[in-house]
Amino acid sequence: MRTAVAELPDEDFERPSGCTGWLVRDLVCHLVIDAQDVLITLVTPVDAEPTVDAVTCWNLVEPPTGEDPLDALIPRLAAAYGEPRWLKFHLDDVGSAAGRAAELADPAVRVGTRDEVLTVAEYLSAYVLEWTLHHLDLIAHLTSAAEPPAETLAAARAGLERIAGTSFPASFSDKDALLIGTGRRTPTGAEKAELGDFAAELPFILG
Repeated sequence: MRTAVAELPDEDFERPSGCTGWLVRDLVCHLVIDAQDVLITLVTPVDAEPTVDAVTCWNLVEPPTGEDPLDALIPRLAAAYGEPRWLKFHLDDVGSAAGRAAELADPAVRVGTRDEVLTVAEYLSAYVLEWTLHHLDLIAHLTSAAEPPAETLAAARAGLERIAGTSFPASFSDKDALLIGTGRRTPTGAEKAELGDFAAELPFILG
């Protein structure tokens, strides 16, 4: 994802992203904050039993309205960067550090975040889902940007299916399962027919 952002032409930062109300630059700014969250959490070990895992750490929420104070703050922060090159630099700097910290972290260590406790392995698994979805958001209206790797899409689909408690039809690609499952794309009539009763439970808006 850092590579995909680094390769974006400057003009693409002013295009809409797949996140309602956010431009690409706003989404990239959000990714910087996510990377900072990873760094903070990985150095916040706790001596307590896990309270959530990669599935139960998610809450099902209403679609964003743009009225959330943090959501409203992001565009102002993104605009403060001015030129896209500074957003690219900050994401690469903090994002690469978060990646190194994740590789060095003990998967069994318990960490605290959002008043919850979970193992490093479960915490990072949750972020695989979130960042894969955001990678799809990043390229939602861009024709030349790189897509997430196949193994990442597969892992994110598996995570969403665990949250849903069921599997998407085998005929769905991993990308389509993620987009439809989280409300980023409306299923076609044929896809609804394949989903059957499961279609009524969609989308899963994660927060």
